[in-house]
Amino acid sequence: MTEPALAPAPSADTLLEALRARLGAAHVLTAPSDLDPYLVESRKLYRGSALAAVRPGSTEEVAFVVEACAAAGVAVVAQGGNTGLVGGGVPHGGVVLSLARMNRIVSLDPVNASIVVEAGAILADVQDAADAAGLLFPLSYASRGSARIGGALACNSGGIAVLAYGNARDLVLGLEVVLADGRVWNGLKALRKNNAGYDLKHLFVGSEGTLGIITMAVLKLFPKPASRTVGFVGLPSVRVALDLFARLRKRADRDLTAFEFIPPVGLDMVLRHMPGTVRPLAGAHGAYALIELASARPDADTRAELEAALSDAIEDGLVEDATLGASEAQNLGLWALREHLSDAQGYEGGSIKHDVSVPLSRLADFVEQASAACEAAMPGLRVCAFGHVGDGNMHFNLSQPVGMDKAAFLGAWADFNRIVHDIVTAMDGSIAAEHGVGLIKRDELQHYGDPVALDLMRAIKAGLDPQDRLNPGKVVALSSDPQPALP
Repeated sequence: MTEPALAPAPSADTLLEALRARLGAAHVLTAPSDLDPYLVESRKLYRGSALAAVRPGSTEEVAFVVEACAAAGVAVVAQGGNTGLVGGGVPHGGVVLSLARMNRIVSLDPVNASIVVEAGAILADVQDAADAAGLLFPLSYASRGSARIGGALACNSGGIAVLAYGNARDLVLGLEVVLADGRVWNGLKALRKNNAGYDLKHLFVGSEGTLGIITMAVLKLFPKPASRTVGFVGLPSVRVALDLFARLRKRADRDLTAFEFIPPVGLDMVLRHMPGTVRPLAGAHGAYALIELASARPDADTRAELEAALSDAIEDGLVEDATLGASEAQNLGLWALREHLSDAQGYEGGSIKHDVSVPLSRLADFVEQASAACEAAMPGLRVCAFGHVGDGNMHFNLSQPVGMDKAAFLGAWADFNRIVHDIVTAMDGSIAAEHGVGLIKRDELQHYGDPVALDLMRAIKAGLDPQDRLNPGKVVALSSDPQPALP
């Protein structure tokens, strides 16, 4: 008996006609000038291509797009604010699915301390909605004015408050997700205890859009701090910075909400290039730290608490100099010195970036060993290592030697990956701390990843997306001919 012939997949033109009919022509972009913003990631290391960029306005429309693309054999790459740093949102053919129109704050429950938002909600807007209710959504980083919640969750973003509140994964109660075949999983439960089977939401948080497309989320809120103080200190070295952190963690406990390390070369770059920044301390120091204490207790006095702790540290020789913000404007000014670090590096030429983590007890060893190894490999190289000391995450960035050709410097990216990532791996760390794997670290994950873990990842990908249509070639590649990883 002859098998019935399979119906041919719809053509690209047929797919676009169907998408326009459902979403409206204004939300199916095909002109090169309209597509261009969706093809380049924020660091401009990659430029992709796409059949179209579509802008659905609801979960039902997202599901329609995914199902139609699946039937046509066309890949779908979801984008939020397109602020990622590892090339994870760059399309290589197929359709870009922008969640920017799905930006509603759906509801807020002050008693349950939770908020329901669409995936396209801008991070700063979620923070503002919580603040208006007298609560706090603590996830925060420099791109909060353009980053969107769906992308933050898909990449398991970290940021400046992980020490106190955890990564994005720790702030999620429930999700709604469109699967690769267009079905919708509704896991929007605002529960802090739910052991009814596998905790499916954690499959999708951190999956970078390769397993499903997050369309809505229930997020945890916290009491709004009643007292907040920011300090900036000068220290002899990164090793002493760790000693100070350990002392403050013991003394301030949960009031210690941030402890950020800043190297002298990074501070100088910020002061040189970023308008409005002011040198916080009179002298020069071997290392700097930005410290924040915050408490929701009505009787809390974090300024007095931090002043006393730093005074003792100065007497004991750990801290060489310190200043505290006397107003919210001064607090923001001190934070700007940290948040502008990545942007300031761009004015100094090429920058090879590594987002890594090691056990906190090895962090000083890592910075010292990796710095020495990289400087030996390229004389004149400027190591700009900064980051979240409190959670062991260091942005180990390398700025090109003064006067060197930028392209020649960036051509050494793979060599420096091997130097830095070998040291990280030897210290039982991670080559992808908070930015994710995306495209730029996909091959590094293959090189350093545990074979069993990689097999499990591929099995999960194949189980949820057997046709490899969702953000193909990212994180783990099922294709035998994946896109190149390095820029």
